[in-house]
Formats: sequence, C-alpha cells, structure tokens
Amino acid sequence: MLSVPKRLVEQISAHVESAYPEEGAGFLLGGDGEVTEIFPLPNAREDEARHNRYLITPEDYMKAEMKAADLGVDLIGVFHSHPDCPNVPSEYDREWAQPFFSYLITRVDEGKAVGHRSWKLMEDRSKYDEEEITIK
Repeated sequence: MLSVPKRLVEQISAHVESAYPEEGAGFLLGGDGEVTEIFPLPNAREDEARHNRYLITPEDYMKAEMKAADLGVDLIGVFHSHPDCPNVPSEYDREWAQPFFSYLITRVDEGKAVGHRSWKLMEDRSKYDEEEITIK
C-alpha cells in the first residue's frame, strides 16, 4: 500500500498538468510505503518523444538522492503522467522500472489530472502488481 498526503497528490497533479501535453515526472520520497515529500523534475526526453515518454537523468537521480538524504528519508518511487491515455504501465515503463519502487501514474485528460494509480514491479521484472493508494 502507498500512503500519500492530499497536499502531495495536489502537488503531483499540478506538476503533471503543467507538463501537459507532455509527460511529467518526479520522485516519491519517504519510507515504509509512506510518501512524505515529492521531487518534481523537468522531462529530459527529447522534444519529439515527451508526449509519451519521460527521462530522468543520472544527475536528476543524484539530486533526488541528496534531497532524500538531507530529509532523512529514501527514494521510494517515481511518479509520472500518461497524457490522454490510461494510467496503466506500458511495456516501455516495465523495461525501465526498478523492483521495489512504487510507480504512481496519473492520467491527465485534456490538461486535467483525473486519476492516480500505483504499481510495483515484480522482483523478476515480469509484470506489475497494482498497489492500493491511500490519500490522507
């Protein structure tokens, strides 16, 4: 289960809505399935692919790790958006995902966040299992 404070869900929604019609992304910080902070990122993917792909650079990852360390928490997942399509992980998402991370995907229809779902990749990387989200 992934627990996310309402204020952070609102921040995620605002970030991915501002990225629309491109994908928006960032990291989830916290511990034990509880998100305590987010680390929004610019989409580093090349212009022609941003509508359905995001890229987190090694530098982005390092900055997020440093932020988490400063806060005394861990990187526990990634959030990103699916503009005008279901918030279900794609095969591309699966190929680039890490087991043990939560992947919160927000569906953004016509510029408005309309739903959040979270997924965890199986350790053998074969598929995702949906995890329950609690918004508090």
